[in-house]
Parts: sequence; structure tokens; C-alpha cells
Amino acid sequence: MHTKEEKLAAFGRLLDIMDDLREKCPWDRKQTLESLRHLTIEETYELGDAILDGNLQEVKKEVGDLLLHLVFYAKIGSEKKAFDIADVCDSLCEKLINRHPHIYGDVEVKDEAEVKQNWEKLKLKEGNKSVLSGVPKSLPALVKANRIQDKVAGVGFDWEHSEQVFEKLQEELAEFQDEVKANHQDKMEAEFGDVLFSMINYARFLKINPENALERTNKKFINRFQYIEEKLNEKKLKFTDLDLKALDVFWDEAKQKERKN
Repeated sequence: MHTKEEKLAAFGRLLDIMDDLREKCPWDRKQTLESLRHLTIEETYELGDAILDGNLQEVKKEVGDLLLHLVFYAKIGSEKKAFDIADVCDSLCEKLINRHPHIYGDVEVKDEAEVKQNWEKLKLKEGNKSVLSGVPKSLPALVKANRIQDKVAGVGFDWEHSEQVFEKLQEELAEFQDEVKANHQDKMEAEFGDVLFSMINYARFLKINPENALERTNKKFINRFQYIEEKLNEKKLKFTDLDLKALDVFWDEAKQKERKN
């Protein structure tokens, strides 16, 4: 691993390159905070994919791509005379110091839960009007639900035991089934949302990240389905040439292949 001096030199080199690109490259010169936004979101998801795949070389690459965007935002901020990379780093350092009084002050904590509770309380003291004000509106619904539950739990608004959450989930499932039987479309959707919210909450109690869990299942399904496509292509068949029972044979082969790997 590199020394601190080498790391600082590498970061300085990146800043110099950013200056060059902003001055000399037509594409980089044209970019704004708004034009970079969707690209940053895309890079974040690519990093997430690399993490779930366990590919550390890809993680390194995607961290670099995301870091480039952060440096880019700071460069644009400096051009607007609003902030530069030093302001970003100093502000972050001050926030971390203030929100870790158990490290930089005389506060004592016994576990991770107390750290999170102190974090949310300190944010309110800093001027946040609500515990939930820090949850981005544009987050995907599943991720947003998880963040909401995590944040309110940080101030003590939470169930005591996972069994209570599971009971609530069963209650929501029963209410959903009632609306399904009654065929009330709007109420079905509302109750289904409650089921998902309860599932996400139960996952939190089991220390399962629901976004990661669902994405792993997505990847698993894609791999198995593409295996079926490969087998059909080999046999010069279409999906409509086989019934579901025959297609399930390929599906089971894909599952067995996964176990061997």
C-alpha cells in the first residue's frame, strides 16, 4: 500500500489533470453541475454492481470514476467562486469531528446503536427540522424506505424485537389478501406498499440490506434465464416451442450449475 505522501501526491495529480481537462477538452469544458448529475448516478450504480459482484478491480475502477465526478463538481464550484475541493474536505472533516464526540470529545458509547442515535440527535442540533429531512426525495422507493426506517430507529422510534416486526408483516399480508379478494385495485396497491415496507423493516432487523438482496436475486434470475436462452439457441428452438415444464428442466440445470460454481 502507498504512504500518506504518495496518496496526497496522487490526489494532487488528479486535481492537476482536472484543471487541464476543464481548460483544454471541449467536452469537459461544456459540462455543468446539471449535465453531470445523471452520469454520477449511473457511476454510482456501476460501483454498486462491482461491489455485489465482489470484483475488487472493478470496484477500484468505479471508485475512480466516481471520484472524478466529485473532483469535477468541486472544480465547477470553484469557478463559480462558491467552494473548492479544500472547502469540501474541510467541511466534511468538521462534520465528522462534530458527529463523533465519542472519538473527538468526552462522550462515551457502548455500541454501534448508540453511535447512530447520537448521529441523528446531532443532526437535529445542527438545524435539521426533521430526522427525515436528510432522505433524498429522488431515492428509489426501496432504498428510501430502508433509509427512512433506519433514521427513525436512530432516535428510538422502533420495534424492540424482530418477532414484533414479523407479526406486523403477517398482519399486513392478511390485509393485502383481504383487498385482493375484494378486488379493490387502489386499496390492493396501498396494502401491497405496506407489505413491502414491513418486509424491508423485517430485513433491517435481520441485518439484511433489502436493495442488495433484491439485486442479487435479479442477477440470479438473469443468469438462469440467459442459460435457458442459450440452451434454446443450441437446439434452434423458441420459447413458444416448449411448455413451462420443459423450460423448468433448463432452469434446474442452471441452478445446479450455480451450486457447482
